[in-house]
Amino acid sequence: QVQLVESGGGLVQPGGSLRLSCVSSGFTTDYYAIGWFRQAPGKEREGVACISRSDGSTYYADSVKGRFTISRDNAKNTGYLQMNSLQPEETAVYYCATDYHGRCGESWFLLDRYDYWGQGTQVTVSS
Repeated sequence: QVQLVESGGGLVQPGGSLRLSCVSSGFTTDYYAIGWFRQAPGKEREGVACISRSDGSTYYADSVKGRFTISRDNAKNTGYLQMNSLQPEETAVYYCATDYHGRCGESWFLLDRYDYWGQGTQVTVSS
């Protein structure tokens, strides 16, 4: 059974940090690009970051550049999203997804590029 499972979400104070993980089962993520997305209540799902398969090139939404870091460990079939300096407006459900084409590219943020999605993990930024 193909599955992506996110973890690491929770409640954090403004300015705090969290590290999200995305573990795959039923397939290996070696050949996939990994993307992170988020969806706040009443808003559309938006791209946060993407990391390519081959060269590990990374892409970020402008709003998170310099604060978030995406990475991957292919040996563990796991992707990560380190989030620093979190703000209340970043409260959302965070999702990971995989793209079989393997490269993020300039259109990395398009949802329909991605083949598999996790169920999401809640991140709440509040004092």
